[in-house]
Amino acid sequence: MKDVELKKLLLAGVASAVIGTGNAAAQEVEPAEVVAEEDKRLDTIVVTGIRSSLRNAMDIKRSSQGVVDAISAEDIGKFPDTNLAESLQRITGVSIDRSNNEGNQVTVRGFGPSFNLVTLNGRQMPRSSSLLSDGIPRSFNFRELSSELVSGVEVYKTGRADVDSGGIGSSINVKTARPFDYDGFTAFGSVKGIIDTSVESGDDITPEISGLVSHTFANDKVGVLLALSHSDRDSHRDRAGTQGWVRNRGQNIDTSNIDNGTGSWWAPWTADLDSWNTERTRQNGQLVLQFAPTDRIEATVDYTATRFEQTTEMNRQSLWFDSPTGTPDANGTLVNPIEVTDELNFWAWQFYEKIENDSIGLNLEWQATDTLSFELDVHDSTSKSNPDGVTSERLANLANPGKVVDYTADFSGDIPVVNVDDSALAGGAYNPANIIADLFQTRGYQIENNVQQVKLAGQWENAGTGALTAVNFGVQSTKYQVDTKQFGTFAFVTDLDISGLGLTFNETGDALDEFGNASTLFPFIPQYSANGFINLTQDQDLFFQNAPSLNGVEEKTLAMYFSADFETEFNGMGISANAGVRFEDTDVTAYSVQPAIENLQYWHEEEIQLVTGADVAQSLSGGYKRILPNFDVKADILDNLVGRFSYSRTMTRSGLGNMFPSTTITQRRPGDTFRASQGNPGLLPYESDNFDVSLEYYYGDASYVSAGYFQKYVDNFIGQSTEIRTIADAAGNPLTDPSVDPGVGCPSDVIPTAACLNRPDQPVINFETTTTTNQGSAEVDGWELNVQHMFGATGFGAIANVTIVNADVAYDIRQIGGNRALTGLSDSANVVAFYDKNGLQARIAYNWRDEFLLSGGNEPTFTEAYGQIDANASYEINDHFTVFVEGLNLTNETVRRHGRYSEQLIDAEQYGARFNVGVRAKF
Repeated sequence: MKDVELKKLLLAGVASAVIGTGNAAAQEVEPAEVVAEEDKRLDTIVVTGIRSSLRNAMDIKRSSQGVVDAISAEDIGKFPDTNLAESLQRITGVSIDRSNNEGNQVTVRGFGPSFNLVTLNGRQMPRSSSLLSDGIPRSFNFRELSSELVSGVEVYKTGRADVDSGGIGSSINVKTARPFDYDGFTAFGSVKGIIDTSVESGDDITPEISGLVSHTFANDKVGVLLALSHSDRDSHRDRAGTQGWVRNRGQNIDTSNIDNGTGSWWAPWTADLDSWNTERTRQNGQLVLQFAPTDRIEATVDYTATRFEQTTEMNRQSLWFDSPTGTPDANGTLVNPIEVTDELNFWAWQFYEKIENDSIGLNLEWQATDTLSFELDVHDSTSKSNPDGVTSERLANLANPGKVVDYTADFSGDIPVVNVDDSALAGGAYNPANIIADLFQTRGYQIENNVQQVKLAGQWENAGTGALTAVNFGVQSTKYQVDTKQFGTFAFVTDLDISGLGLTFNETGDALDEFGNASTLFPFIPQYSANGFINLTQDQDLFFQNAPSLNGVEEKTLAMYFSADFETEFNGMGISANAGVRFEDTDVTAYSVQPAIENLQYWHEEEIQLVTGADVAQSLSGGYKRILPNFDVKADILDNLVGRFSYSRTMTRSGLGNMFPSTTITQRRPGDTFRASQGNPGLLPYESDNFDVSLEYYYGDASYVSAGYFQKYVDNFIGQSTEIRTIADAAGNPLTDPSVDPGVGCPSDVIPTAACLNRPDQPVINFETTTTTNQGSAEVDGWELNVQHMFGATGFGAIANVTIVNADVAYDIRQIGGNRALTGLSDSANVVAFYDKNGLQARIAYNWRDEFLLSGGNEPTFTEAYGQIDANASYEINDHFTVFVEGLNLTNETVRRHGRYSEQLIDAEQYGARFNVGVRAKF
């Protein structure tokens, strides 16, 4: 027994010596953190747990050139959080966006998802989506990748010549396991039940299963690794809000109270109450083969696949402010809109997302001589959304007939309060006998995004004397191709027989409990299926599908880089530096294929319909060359005090949807402002000159404090501008307004009806056209403050960090049009407390993010400040089995978004708390 205890103490001492920070005061590593595993060849010490993960991340930060933060897995298959984005938000300067109560994209130093490049094992990954609200995305969505298959994440906050361009905010590299990372046979498995307290339709408990098997053969010259993950989740959310706010909408508006500098006022489109039920399935797989025929050659072939499928059924009780009256407040917000002789609306939606990602790659490493090495990396990766061609959004609306309902709303509180006068309808507005079919719509994207890259890199190490230690060089070719189909069909079907629809109503109950009973908004919410509605239109020969419009972008980039590493001493301080430059030459070709506009038809009293003809193709091209230098210097001022200075130039390419040359008419309601949007393939990328200064004091084992200041000067700032333009039809004549002096029998729901088409004698339409342009420069600066402390050998530890970000460009809510601002810019903070000793690990974390601009344009959307508490705990039963429980959003926080002013509510959403309970095994 004494020998066993002595061996444990010796192992603990060796581990402490290997991983210690060099501080004589470093704390002893607890024996609970050290697991000795014996294989055929040697005794291997595997250090696991929260503390070891934080230590590994700290060591990466300390040893890196430039400003780099990292997260390491706490054990095989055990990442700190169940979602990668939720782990990343613990890093100073990183905050996240959430979708369906899951982290999906990240913001770094105030720069939103589109400003951050995410790579997988150093390779650019494509992304696709099918929802119109997502646009045509570049930025990686972390919800599609299981955290159990990730071994680490590195966040490069400063640019480097050898790191792919594209991230002004950061470049984030996600690393997965390789068989040569382990000795001999290694396996882990995890089974958990996802308990979602929000579920109203579906299963309260759903499974998530993951596992990895790795083995090396032939004296470790051959390795194979297979990792798989499957996750199901059902969830629910409640929402109250509007479909946005419209400037100068309404009639007989009393503007006497307005004091906003513009004289404008804003009215809500709608007042809504939603019920969302979602089913999600995520599957990940990775197969990796490695071969090392000699000590100087190593080859890796890997295949990574992810499958993501999500279906959401949503029902909405709503009313529409077509011609509101009322008195705006001082900000110009019509907080008390009044609508007379209208109707209630009863909506059903189905959202369907199916995303398939596949990546195959080859990596060759060759140590040509003792000082010269080369690496060749090739991969072909594709992301497809809705590859089966199923339209991703289907929606239907029912309404009261005859427009005899009056209503008012009060938007001065947390959620709108609605009063409905339906006395003119015998039996009331919610009586199915007083509800008829109104319209259906299908829409969405089908996207195929492909990235092909070839990279040849080399390194020469100086075996002699002198400050120069290494020279790095490389060349890379990247082809980025995205092809999209955009679907859109809209039709009024007021003659549809809905007797077989099965319409019922649910009481709203305690939806949005933070604000009290939601029946103050609407007492009931409709229950029927959008698919069922559309099936009825097909059965009754009322369904049709418009041909999709086609858009695409091809970017070809040739990059070359060169950098040098140096090490020296100055006044007793160890100095290390890296200086490099990256050159990139990018050619861009964008195309659009869309039906030509033949006419406009006064189709319905609330809509002017496009009458289209044959498809017309457009193609435009552009290009740019950029030189991206970097210089990083690190000084070991004292044994445990590190100072840094970094300069780099980075860039972020324009959003893909901004470059399509097509013109889209976005709003065509009679009596309203006509609006359109047009792309700009000639956009130049954002460029940023970045400066970083920081101090880091490492005072104990896995304990340190750091303070950093950063400044970014952004050129070629991309923003939206609005111009008044006319739009020509296929014959080259400007479109006119068919709702002014329409023909007999107009509006008409029949297409086409000659009497209702626009005529040359009608007024020419001046479209308020939004386009994207390069608009100058912006300056962003901020502070990152972080402390990570271990309380001796107690097992307790804590982390606290805060990021403060400022910019000289912000959305000016008192300016109409021409705004340019950074989306995602906000302060953030984290507080984490944990315990890790004797096989027990527990952690509680609070993450807070201040208000930020979610989207700009003519009318902005702001996400209000949000904080969330998460917690997890695990216990190691023995060397092989661990049980765990995890809790997210424990206090059921509310996500709120508003328009130009805080009283212009857009969304108030609640998701409920979520728990995971399971067991993890490793061998």
